[in-house]
Amino acid sequence: MTQLLKKLSYVLFMLFLISVLSFLAIHAAPNSFFAGGELNPNMTEEAIAQLKAVYGLDKSLFVQYRDWVYNILTLNFGISFVSGQEVSSEILKRLGVTLVMNIIALVAVFVLSLYFGIKAAMNYEKKSDYFIRQLSLVSFSMPSFYLALILIILLSVNLNLFPIAGLHSIEEKTGLANYLDMAWHLALPVSVMIFVGLGSMIIYIRSLTLEILKSDYYYFALSRNISKKNLLRYYILPNLMPPIVTLLGLSLPGLIGGSVILESIFAIEGMGQLFYMSAMSRDYPIIMGTLMITAFLTLLGNILADLILMKLNPYMKRE
Repeated sequence: MTQLLKKLSYVLFMLFLISVLSFLAIHAAPNSFFAGGELNPNMTEEAIAQLKAVYGLDKSLFVQYRDWVYNILTLNFGISFVSGQEVSSEILKRLGVTLVMNIIALVAVFVLSLYFGIKAAMNYEKKSDYFIRQLSLVSFSMPSFYLALILIILLSVNLNLFPIAGLHSIEEKTGLANYLDMAWHLALPVSVMIFVGLGSMIIYIRSLTLEILKSDYYYFALSRNISKKNLLRYYILPNLMPPIVTLLGLSLPGLIGGSVILESIFAIEGMGQLFYMSAMSRDYPIIMGTLMITAFLTLLGNILADLILMKLNPYMKRE
């Protein structure tokens, strides 16, 4: 219980630091949402000042931040400058797609990298090990936007197997057909996320497995003529899980950040695309709301990783 309270206090402290740094960085950026109005000859200075007063931008930074924190505590993220809609509704409409993409990618990266990493280590210096290492190096060095463009040209433009962009087809579909249509549109971006995330994870798991294969307890198990299946189940996997879970928790921000690029390329209406469009238009409420929700999900993922580690390792210190 004490450790859980420490984790919660850590989350609150980190959210506070992230909110302060994000707020200052956004307001320190050049230009503003009203830059277009300032360049418009038909927009008077009085009208611009009135708009700033409506959104509270005429106040000092401290007062703006104080009011924003108070609104956040009441689950009010403000009003979007661009659409005029509530920020919470704008984010909720797009949050589901981003979470689905990242969860599928995270699970697939975990399963595939575990399989290929162990297979490469068990076949050390053989052809399969060499092939997996080369594949992981290609994955590790491949930029997501470059792979996305290659797949669009090959599979969408030339072969017409997948849609180029979007989340839905022009023809309106309902029920199961609608979900299948969404899966068809998400196939390419999710595939890019999976392939790009595999490289470093496979190399890491292969390295950990090689250390296990050289350990004394593994040699002792071999001397007892234990089958490969039981060696994998009782000696390799239990010792791999703690560091892999830790790495997955740390890699969560990278997956969420990577979706910003891919959602923009594939024109998917998710949180990544919303953040990019809001950053371009200096829509402060949307930017801050997206940053805080992303930070919260990232910290929540790290806490879940710690709880899983405590479950996997009963000897971890608990106060």
